[in-house]
Amino acid sequence: MSTSTSQQLRQRSREDYPYLLEYRTRWADNDMYDHMNNSVYNFLFDSVINTYLMEHCGLKPPTSAQHPLMAHTHCDYFSAISFPSVAELCLRVNKLGKSSVTYEVGLFEKSADGVKAVGEFVHVFVDRSTLRPNASGMNDELRHGLQKLLVATGGSSKL
Repeated sequence: MSTSTSQQLRQRSREDYPYLLEYRTRWADNDMYDHMNNSVYNFLFDSVINTYLMEHCGLKPPTSAQHPLMAHTHCDYFSAISFPSVAELCLRVNKLGKSSVTYEVGLFEKSADGVKAVGEFVHVFVDRSTLRPNASGMNDELRHGLQKLLVATGGSSKL
């Protein structure tokens, strides 16, 4: 992640994130090494982000005039998680631009200390018909919902 060192990310706690979503791992999430496959982390990061967008930003994936396109993704892995653990996916916004947003997702194991992984996703919100950002940027409902997750320093309360 561009603005934080790996050591800073390793120190993340649940309190650093305003939104939390639980996910019960599945047997199929494990790989032959008996831990969650790397591709599942990206699936989970995408899921917590889109859950938040649908619940708090008015996003309706099949019909919304604006929708997010993935521009960047990155993950720092610190410790494994595996079935049958419950993952806690914690979400914040580190940067909010005119048409783009940089999310950070911390993955924790329920009832365990220490972050397992920290991911970064960048979405660009585009017009459904042109697949280009609107000249006026993202709509007010999206911006308002994302501002609730914007973290300048420290943590904030859970939604």
